[in-house]
Amino acid sequence: MTNIKNSILKIVFIFLCVGILIFLTASSRSGQSNSTSVMHLMSVIPDVPSQVEFAGEIIELDRFDMYERYDRELTSFCYTHSNTLLILKRANRYFPIIAPILEKNGIPVDFIYLAAIESYLNPRAVSYAKAAGLWQLMPGTAKQFGLEVNDFVDERYNLEKSTEAACRYLKSAYDKYGSWATVAASYNAGMGRISNELDKQQELNSFDLWLNDETSRYVFRVMVMKEILSNPYRYGFAVKKKQLYQPIRTHAVVVNTAIDDLAQFAKEQGITYAQLKEFNSWLRDRKLPNKTGKEYKLLIPYKEDLYYSTRKVKVYHKNWTVD
Repeated sequence: MTNIKNSILKIVFIFLCVGILIFLTASSRSGQSNSTSVMHLMSVIPDVPSQVEFAGEIIELDRFDMYERYDRELTSFCYTHSNTLLILKRANRYFPIIAPILEKNGIPVDFIYLAAIESYLNPRAVSYAKAAGLWQLMPGTAKQFGLEVNDFVDERYNLEKSTEAACRYLKSAYDKYGSWATVAASYNAGMGRISNELDKQQELNSFDLWLNDETSRYVFRVMVMKEILSNPYRYGFAVKKKQLYQPIRTHAVVVNTAIDDLAQFAKEQGITYAQLKEFNSWLRDRKLPNKTGKEYKLLIPYKEDLYYSTRKVKVYHKNWTVD
């Protein structure tokens, strides 16, 4: 009886070995699809290029600190999947609005990735330091560059107007530094600080400065975001067209008088108060006083664009999707 059991166990063992051998052989011959499946089970280290281009400037990454600072951000964005995916999805909605404004103002379109880094393209973003909106402008900076900021109106939350204000800042900084990379660094640290450090450290390039960790990383985060959004699939982000957040068309209602009840105003436009605020988050109260007769443009969404089942699918960048 023992011999029979031993024979059965040997047969079972042989079949298991043969099965494993067949599986391994098939896997080795299955080509790219199985290779991709295996790669999904491991952490793949992205390659760091020898140089990158940002806003028409070539940034060399051969020096050890340049290489490692870029590598840190590339690794970070590749493996903080939720934030990177949200930026990619939101970019499809907001880049078509931002890019033409940058171009009209003579700002390199690469600065669109700076907005992505600032707010993760969340138009309602507010930092602990009270910077707000997609461009994360501080109240004083926003006023300096032409925005209205008070208890009832905060144009930092107006996508078009805040982009125009950001362009005015960027042009002012470029007039000062003559380098778009240094301009980007100043957007984080402020022109005063960057100028002061360039002078004290006797340097001409912001990449050569000893700065706090946030500012030291900042421009590399912008450059890496450009790289990933140029070809998301290369870095492990496989998104379908229907998964991108679609642009929502609106029409404008121009008012030059006070609105005492924005909820009632919304109902008169055929939308909810929440929808009015969603598309006009610069409205900071339940009413809009207007003693000066200033013109305000309120955006009203088209109803068919509010639903995924009735909207048209558009893709801003052909490399963003896998279908």
